[in-house]
Amino acid sequence: MRQALHVRFQGMEESAALRAAAEERALKLEQFCADLTSCRVCIELDHKHSQQGRPFVVRIDLTFPGHELSVSHVQNEDAYVALRDAFDNMRRQLEDRIGRLRGQQKARAELGE
Repeated sequence: MRQALHVRFQGMEESAALRAAAEERALKLEQFCADLTSCRVCIELDHKHSQQGRPFVVRIDLTFPGHELSVSHVQNEDAYVALRDAFDNMRRQLEDRIGRLRGQQKARAELGE
């Protein structure tokens, strides 16, 4: 990744373990796209649902040349589950986008462009 991973915590104390889990999952995304330019992760303790438990909300913004992908509002009462689900959603989006880009490149090559 060209820029360092940015992990931000809102409404909660910073957690080294959560930060490490986010870093590990961000590194795995580089297996699908080696030229990632940035990854921003926000882990927030939602205060809106105090009577029903307080879910963690995870948002991820990922950029690579010419593209920006976003996953927002993945919620779970377990921060690690919310983090896992958000990164799984991001991986699917990234795989889909890379597949479409490779398909376009292949189509151009077949046309002789």
